[in-house]
Amino acid sequence: FIVTGDPVAALMKYEHELVESVMARSRTVYQDFESEINIERRVGRGDAKEVICNAVQKLKADMLVMGTHDYGFFKRALLGSVSEYCAKRVRCPVIIVKKQPQDN
Repeated sequence: FIVTGDPVAALMKYEHELVESVMARSRTVYQDFESEINIERRVGRGDAKEVICNAVQKLKADMLVMGTHDYGFFKRALLGSVSEYCAKRVRCPVIIVKKQPQDN
């Protein structure tokens, strides 16, 4: 492998761009809804299931809404399911949103 420049800086730049992309996508989901719901958006590092469960506990969240990759049985058995893990461990209601099926 040939590495040019600072690989750490390149990874940090990629991380920042990824976070901005995810946050922009999340805004498109809720921006058109006017309500009195307080939405907290946080960025964390580490194992996703642990980061999410810890954030729910720290924020004393009333509800957790999360998406799912909707993996099949084998992928879920190998990789585990973050949404399933969180649903079993947090003390608030959890809503798991599935992806819409793609139209052919």
